[in-house]
Amino acid sequence: MELSKDRGRTSSLYLRRTLNMAKSLLTNPVYLIGLLALCFLTYTIILPLWEIVKTTFLWQQHDVRVSPDAKPGYFTWYHWSRILTSDLSKSLFYKPMLNSISTSVVVSFASMALGTALAWFVTRTDVPFKKTIAFLAVVPHMLPSWILSIAWMMVFKNQKIGGSEGIFQAIFHVQPPDWLSYGYVPIVTTLTIHDSVFFYLLVAVALSSMNSQLEETASLLGAGRLTILRKITLPLVLPAILSAFILTFTKAMGSFGVPALLGLPVKYYTISTMLYSAMRNRMVTEAYILSLILMLISMLTIYLNQRMIGKRKSFVTIGGKGGRRTLTPLGKWRMPLAIGILLFMLLIGIAPLLLLVWQTFMLKDGNYSLSNLTLHWWIGESNFKIASGEVGVLRNNELLLALKNSVHIALVSSACAAVAGLILGYVVSRGRKLRLARTVEQVSFLPYLIPGISLAAIYISMFAKPTLLLPALYGTLSLIILITVVKDLPFATRAGSSAMLQIGGELEEAARMQGASWFKRFYRILLPLSRNSLISSFLIVFIGAMKEMDSIILLITPKTGTLTTLTFWYAEKGFFQLTNAIIVIIIIIIMVVYAVATKIGKADLTKGIGG
Repeated sequence: MELSKDRGRTSSLYLRRTLNMAKSLLTNPVYLIGLLALCFLTYTIILPLWEIVKTTFLWQQHDVRVSPDAKPGYFTWYHWSRILTSDLSKSLFYKPMLNSISTSVVVSFASMALGTALAWFVTRTDVPFKKTIAFLAVVPHMLPSWILSIAWMMVFKNQKIGGSEGIFQAIFHVQPPDWLSYGYVPIVTTLTIHDSVFFYLLVAVALSSMNSQLEETASLLGAGRLTILRKITLPLVLPAILSAFILTFTKAMGSFGVPALLGLPVKYYTISTMLYSAMRNRMVTEAYILSLILMLISMLTIYLNQRMIGKRKSFVTIGGKGGRRTLTPLGKWRMPLAIGILLFMLLIGIAPLLLLVWQTFMLKDGNYSLSNLTLHWWIGESNFKIASGEVGVLRNNELLLALKNSVHIALVSSACAAVAGLILGYVVSRGRKLRLARTVEQVSFLPYLIPGISLAAIYISMFAKPTLLLPALYGTLSLIILITVVKDLPFATRAGSSAMLQIGGELEEAARMQGASWFKRFYRILLPLSRNSLISSFLIVFIGAMKEMDSIILLITPKTGTLTTLTFWYAEKGFFQLTNAIIVIIIIIIMVVYAVATKIGKADLTKGIGG
């Protein structure tokens, strides 16, 4: 009898604990929102990854045509063997992989040298015109890297491959060699120019927050400037340099636009362009394997980055007594260096834009005389003697559709990503000690590890047919909006987490005690207080969406084309005047939205860099 009573009390106690836990789960928004967020992340990230991995190990229906042993739905190593050990492996995988790795390594080291040097001069010396340099640094950062490749072709293309002479040949009457016009050298150069600014922005933040006391002490003890730079400054900012190096390497590995425009004309393939070609040639499973290899390389580089900087995270550069920065005097080199830096920033930021604008007024490509100037590419009517009858961009119905799609995608995805990042940031910041919150944070970072073109390949497999409660999304703007939101979740989540960490929990607790629901607390308290962070996230995603091509190039149909994919289509056909005219429109839209957003949010991307 007593034993049954004890069992009854134990069961009652267990039931009460279960009910209390369930009540806690239902009443604590962190648990409920965290579970919903994890479900969303699982559906949009984990399941697609699993689907693509599973597909590479199964016979597909189309394999029946190439192999008599094919049994659709059964396990096989055939596709992996075809990529890694077949007669096609060299051209399909090993040569593009070698091209990708060599390009990414050189771009990373060159960007590190340029970006770190520029960051040090702007933040740690008395070089003048710092605010101007910081502003000029933002300009190329907001532009797609492939814009530089188009500017490069305009200057260095030759008649042998490009079909018409570039500015270099027009001025010096010397035809540039093929290796200078297309292929490895221009790809590395243009990616380095673009990514060095990215490197500068990351490293400059670390240098600008570093206290100068250690450097001053070393100087008083007789250490030279180079010794101080090598022994003190660089070790303190090494974590930022290593992180920027790894991020630059990953970006270069997954880059598609630049290798496609400068590499494909001479059949110089990288992994990303080979993936694109495989998808276009309906080698879908092989393209999935290339996607997985790109992802594995990205994950490995991020892992190595964490291992390398793990022990250096304890370096303290900002103390409670307040930091002090003593700028290194440059003496007689102060003005020459300032002029040199300004010329470099103008060369990589403003000059390409001027070249692109100029070409939009050239009737015939390669003719740089004033008599060749025209408004045809902007407002001209169809003339089959010019560009196969293409009309000016302002009369082009395809452009109007692409413009409408681009703005729609950018606005919707930016708003969704900014709000989603704030909600995920709420879970991460308010549940820092919970395994659920840590899992949400880690899974939300996964899209950064997946190159854009790889993620597009995954989404084709995932959403080409109805899944769960969703219809087939392929061929709709909804799929492009979804992939844009997912791709930018890492940035939006970290921005949201930083914003939530700055908002004290007592404000939300006071509202909760007054009976306000979580939605009301979020709308009336958290959103207004996170306004600047929300606008910053919106702006980052909007700019990324307007210039995005890598992650959507495989998903585009005639009805869902965007401005960036239309420029790529025109560039493939050699209509560079139309390409550049559309690029100018993209830049104008980005600049207008940037100006409006920064004015509303009172934000300044250059603040703290060079101030």
